Amino acid sequence: MAFGGLVQGGDSAPMADINTTPLVDVMLVLLIIFMITTPLLTHAVRIDMPEASSTPNREEPETVSLALDADGRRYWNDEPIEDASLPALLALAAARSPQPELHLRADRETRYQTLAEVMSMAQRAGIRQIGFVTVPAVETGGTAPPRTAHTLPAGD
Repeated sequence: MAFGGLVQGGDSAPMADINTTPLVDVMLVLLIIFMITTPLLTHAVRIDMPEASSTPNREEPETVSLALDADGRRYWNDEPIEDASLPALLALAAARSPQPELHLRADRETRYQTLAEVMSMAQRAGIRQIGFVTVPAVETGGTAPPRTAHTLPAGD
């Protein structure tokens, strides 16, 4: 006969080869589809964008440090201040352009009420960015790494 796979009188073991002809047919159809659609995807609308004559100046705002110790004393940029002068200092800082970030450093033993009053004063003065300075936990035998500030908007 014309079929080479049908051997008469041979063993009747099943055919172990995979017929890859249908797979090749599908792959060729997919190749043709991609060849036709690819040139259609490269056509785009051309837009002539204007060029900026200058780049925006991205300066980091300066920071103002306000520290509170365990007894409630306040320090403006590491200088001791009177409680009555704090609202005026906050108002001066809020009036600067660009407005500096206020970094609050509070002792672990500082009363929450004192910290809340200072934050309220800063918000009333118009300070928009308040950061809390923390000291990361120190592994045994090492020194403390530099302090970091986590800045939050004052209105939130």
